[in-house]
Amino acid sequence: MKLDNIRLLVTEFDACLYFYQETLGFKRTWGEPGGDYASFDVGDGMVLALFRRKLMAEAVGTGNLPVSTQEQDNFALIFEVSDLEKTVHDIEWRGGKFVTSIEDKSLWGIRTVHLRDPDGNLIEFITTLPQHKWDESLIERDQTYK
Repeated sequence: MKLDNIRLLVTEFDACLYFYQETLGFKRTWGEPGGDYASFDVGDGMVLALFRRKLMAEAVGTGNLPVSTQEQDNFALIFEVSDLEKTVHDIEWRGGKFVTSIEDKSLWGIRTVHLRDPDGNLIEFITTLPQHKWDESLIERDQTYK
């Protein structure tokens, strides 16, 4: 078995298409504004796709359910980058609005920052912290898996 792609089911298709292409800078490999499906090359052979939520709901028989509810996030897209500050600067320059500031997460071993796409999907950009900045408990857990 092999993961083929991640498909986000969105209600704001055109706004999300623009966001992933123009704001985040991913290369669109399929789809167009006004369409129902688009895909993006997100690096290393991975594909991120967009699909109109209404069409998937019709396909799986959930069209009668609410489109959204106010709840905690069900998932986050995580992108590792080599230069977190430059990535944030570039995305802000292209109009992206971050919902958190860059923060060291010593318990997780990463530096991280978050934003949302036009449909509200949570996106996290990370870079690995040098091990000397890791929390001691993370260092201990890391040793048990080596």
